[in-house]
Amino acid sequence: MFAKEGLEGVVAARTGLSRIDGETGFLGYRGYSIHDLAAHASFEEVVHLLWYGELPNASQMEETRHGLASQRGLTPAIADLTQRFARDASPMDLLRTAISAMAIGDPDVHESTREANLRKGQRLTAQMPTLICLHERLRKGRDPVRPDPALNHASNFLWMLHGRKPTDLEARALDVAMILQLDHGLNASTFAARVTAGTMADLHSALTSAIGTLKGPLHGGANQDVMVMLRTIGEVDKAADFVRAQLQQKKKIPGFGHRVYKTIDPRAIHLRDLSGKLAKAQGQETWYRMSLQIEKTCKEVKGLTPNVHFYAASTYSMLGFDMDLFTPIFACSRAPGWIAHVIEQHTDNRLIRPLEEYIGPPDRPWVPVDKRP
Repeated sequence: MFAKEGLEGVVAARTGLSRIDGETGFLGYRGYSIHDLAAHASFEEVVHLLWYGELPNASQMEETRHGLASQRGLTPAIADLTQRFARDASPMDLLRTAISAMAIGDPDVHESTREANLRKGQRLTAQMPTLICLHERLRKGRDPVRPDPALNHASNFLWMLHGRKPTDLEARALDVAMILQLDHGLNASTFAARVTAGTMADLHSALTSAIGTLKGPLHGGANQDVMVMLRTIGEVDKAADFVRAQLQQKKKIPGFGHRVYKTIDPRAIHLRDLSGKLAKAQGQETWYRMSLQIEKTCKEVKGLTPNVHFYAASTYSMLGFDMDLFTPIFACSRAPGWIAHVIEQHTDNRLIRPLEEYIGPPDRPWVPVDKRP
């Protein structure tokens, strides 16, 4: 029996949530193509789809929207925790710690029924953007902006961040970006959530595990690395030479390549479009044009195609998010997917406990301390 590095190619769970075909570049949620969902759906609609298995009708849609909008406020204890660590904690550290702390006051914390997890999931999904925006404004010395229940999830996120109502394009750009990152098979953070859920730990524990995993630069942190690269290059005309030099030195280009996809990540197609529309609307096309040149050069030189993180970087930047907020946005987008996986894991649970391949020394006799070299 031999170990598979990184469990590559190992099927570790059955799921009815998302399907990925890496050969053709397909991604679908509950049978619906990501292209259709990105073109027509709202974030709330797709959250409902993942949690309940079907797209909502009009009354169900209103119930889901109202349920999320009515749960956005933070408890005084969590608001106080955010205030105390506003200057010292990074956004991801604060998010991980606060999600764990939220369990203490949650009325359903010790219940893991489907109904209890849906109630907890609704509160967590609604409150994560509030938490991030409160932390962001406090650390910059600005007054917090209260959630607006009249706004949808994405619009309210931008409202709390900037203190102004977003344009229709800005709101739709974030709405679609969050849809694209709602779920993606058994990625590292989702696997971490399911391993935790498999012990029958509570939902807050599973999400804390997922957030800690997402924090790693090889997972959720990749979009921040893309923005660092764009700023390092600085000018569109320097992009191609930079990429060629990096590839010649056998260095990786952030935002390119994927463990599953053998062709372009289908999510990158929509993020490229959003980045272009925002750039044109704002009259600030440097990041977008530079990204296009990087994509073109990577394709020509190495046959590389972008993943979800590549155009997410310029999209988030043009929506006014600082670089260290890119991964928290990812967490807010992915959280309903994590919640759906926890519910799915609990529905037909078995403790996740893979085997290991031992590579240490062979069996050997005990040696008394005075006989050791």
